[in-house]
Amino acid sequence: MADKHYRSLVKAISWRVTGTIDTMVISFLITKEWKFALSIGFVELFTKIGLYYAHERLWNKIKLGREESKSYEI
Repeated sequence: MADKHYRSLVKAISWRVTGTIDTMVISFLITKEWKFALSIGFVELFTKIGLYYAHERLWNKIKLGREESKSYEI
């Protein structure tokens, strides 16, 4: 069973939103400046969506830990 491309894209976006919020909070805790934290979060949001998508598609081609699904007739 393989995931469709749009599923990988939606997963990448949802994961990045979560990760970006984390990055902005950490950036704020270090710098104490929301403007700087938001700038960091904005840039990494887009770069990491692309990286995650590529990573997800690559792993979709690797058979490690996957089994063929068996269909049973009743």
